[in-house]
Amino acid sequence: MKVLLGTTNPGKLQEILALLGDVPGLEWVNPKELGLPEVRETGATLEENARLKAQTLAQWSGLAALAEDSGLEVEALDGAPGVHTATFAGTRDPQANIARLLRLLEGAPNRRARFRAVACLALPEGSLWTSEGLVEGHIAEAPRGSGGFGYDPVFIPEGETRTLAEMTLEEKNRVSHRGKAVMGLRLILAELGQRGESPKGYNSRPKGLW
Repeated sequence: MKVLLGTTNPGKLQEILALLGDVPGLEWVNPKELGLPEVRETGATLEENARLKAQTLAQWSGLAALAEDSGLEVEALDGAPGVHTATFAGTRDPQANIARLLRLLEGAPNRRARFRAVACLALPEGSLWTSEGLVEGHIAEAPRGSGGFGYDPVFIPEGETRTLAEMTLEEKNRVSHRGKAVMGLRLILAELGQRGESPKGYNSRPKGLW
């Protein structure tokens, strides 16, 4: 059974497939392979964006679709950048986003932050499942490491001295917000792969979305 993975970000594709690529009975495809356009993230929250992407892609493709949205929430910035994490500097350039973050936190005594992710699995007939992942930590004084993507070079998980960018993919997936969120849907995906059809779930297709 084909499942559409709702991202074209190479880093996210690598991370998610490392966690879910071995689920029996599933064949993973991405929007580029199907010639699908990018879904605009117009939601006010991470959950709204994840639902919007998954439901839109499921309807466009006729396939089960898995999408996620994640954000960095910094205490000293009142939870920013949050839903605007990917465009914090007015661009999708990770280096520019990190530079703005470090500039705003310069001299700040509180550098606590958390990464939050919401993953959503949607079926074309309207069934929907969501899962959330969270990792607490703090922002480093300067970028470190060459792995990962996004804000990984400046995020140090709680209990660690290394940034996410200094960890291997396997180490990062064990502690990351995205890893926790997508693994929360693994059992549902396993049932999809086994049965080749919708497992028993619930319909929560919001009225007025289409």
